[in-house]
Amino acid sequence: MPAASFKSVAEMFHHRIRSTPDGDAFYYRKGTEWITISWKQVGVRARNISCGLHSLGLLAEERVAIQSNTRVEWILADMGILCAGGACTTIYPSSTEEEIAYIIKDSDSRMVVAEDDKQVKKLQSRRADLPGLKYVIVMDGTASADGWVLTLDELETRGAEWDKNNAGEYDRLAEEIGSERLATLIYTSGTTGNPKGVILTHDCWVFEGEAIDAVGILSPADKQYLFLPLAHSFGKVLECAQLRIGFASAIDGDINSLVANLAVQKPTFMGAVPRIFEKVYNKIVSGAKEKGGIKLKLFTWAVGVGKEVSGLRQAGQEPTGFLALKYAIADKLVFTKIRAVFGGNIRFFISGAAPLAREIAEFFHGAGIVIAEGYGLTESSAGSVINRPESFRFGTVGTAVPGVEIKIADDGEILLRGRGIMRGYYNLAQQTAETLTADGWLLTGDIGHLEEGGFLKITDRKKDLIKTSGGKYVAPQELEGKLKTRSTLISQVIVHGNNRNFCTALITITPEGAPGWAKMNGLDTTNYDEIIKHPKVKAELDEVFATYNKELPSYSTIKRYAILPKDLTQEDGDLTPSLKVKRKAVEAKYKALLDSFYEGQLA
Repeated sequence: MPAASFKSVAEMFHHRIRSTPDGDAFYYRKGTEWITISWKQVGVRARNISCGLHSLGLLAEERVAIQSNTRVEWILADMGILCAGGACTTIYPSSTEEEIAYIIKDSDSRMVVAEDDKQVKKLQSRRADLPGLKYVIVMDGTASADGWVLTLDELETRGAEWDKNNAGEYDRLAEEIGSERLATLIYTSGTTGNPKGVILTHDCWVFEGEAIDAVGILSPADKQYLFLPLAHSFGKVLECAQLRIGFASAIDGDINSLVANLAVQKPTFMGAVPRIFEKVYNKIVSGAKEKGGIKLKLFTWAVGVGKEVSGLRQAGQEPTGFLALKYAIADKLVFTKIRAVFGGNIRFFISGAAPLAREIAEFFHGAGIVIAEGYGLTESSAGSVINRPESFRFGTVGTAVPGVEIKIADDGEILLRGRGIMRGYYNLAQQTAETLTADGWLLTGDIGHLEEGGFLKITDRKKDLIKTSGGKYVAPQELEGKLKTRSTLISQVIVHGNNRNFCTALITITPEGAPGWAKMNGLDTTNYDEIIKHPKVKAELDEVFATYNKELPSYSTIKRYAILPKDLTQEDGDLTPSLKVKRKAVEAKYKALLDSFYEGQLA
């Protein structure tokens, strides 16, 4: 296993500032204006935050939570906390008061950096239950008269004064931070039960920065667009890669502004979850169908050409002759417009956090955009396995990054080992022992196998595998991913059938695409509730299931389905903050509907 280049994130951060002080670090938005901040400026602000935390009495490894959307202040606060020798607890801003109180109490966080007054209000509502919470620092908001809440500006002012009065202390305390010091507690999404705090050290994050650098797919000349939640390990690992490699990042967590911001910032790469690619894919295909006529024929022709070229390139070949000519025409007339949606400069995307349907990966590849799917868990500091833009295999999550070992257990479970593996679950010795072996292997809970060349293919989550009453195993995620590409109407699919004698499904219809679909199909309504109940919707979905079922073994076929009254949302508790479906929560919510599928059937 390669030796660490830095002993802490703080040391890696300070090296970045010294190496490229005048280089652009971040571009962030205030209103409609984009502001640039250099590494030197980032260093000054993070230092002031760090010293401000010292002035409030923060001790080594004490936790400071960040409860905010993705924004430049999240990074500044994180670096301030880590350089002070503290540890960061991450909290999604979408979390409820009860969830937030649980995490703060369980992590014993002494302070919280909150985004705005709305987030502070959640904390104030549970203040009596959180006697250990000494201070709240608000990024955009108002201080409280009793001093419990202070603004980030006030903290930075205090920090500059503390630094002035304690010459050399900031550097001395930062230098003391060792590789095994606690850096981050990330709480898992908790699709069932309370979330668990994953213990990640400074060395975990230093390793991730080194490993991504060693893969060789990024350079200081790249430009990232970062919108992923930094409370999630996927976003956090990209933060560490930036510190190690030194590229600039445009940062804005507002998903609704994503497409508009990409057009302005024109990044060369971006990390995203499959849900984003599914939505863009559906929007592109729906838009082409709406236009109809010659434009639809041209689009369909171009997609066919792109698929043929994608197949060749996956085999390591390039199109020649007439196919090359056709592809050049398709690229000029269709694919350049698709790439323009992402700003026009994208070299590749990184997809993670959930499975990406192969059909979607191949669609974008045909349009000249590689989506490099990767794999990792919060428990492995996220970045463990990845496809490279120049060496990929669709349908797999790629090969291990340098320093990560993969082993497949007898039952098919994927095991990982390396410096990025967590040190355990916070205050949960039994769960830690059940997840980490004595010799350092992490039991991922995912089922898969290694293909030729070391490419890892994941079949499903171990706990999500469906075992029918006939004893047959069905991997629902694979079925769901394929179904979502068969109709632009489909937003989400949940395949059900554990301990049942056949499989069924719950379907949601995309709210964004429904009105356009209705217009294209001659419906005289744009009302969502009316659209999803229209016979033409059922007719299209009936055809989708009938066609797809012919491709499946009989025990995997989906015998019945129902359209849900609304799409799944995070606000309704159906999705995690990384937009993964909370399968058990959705099945519990619609238990009566699912049970009705099997009335009169043997269990």
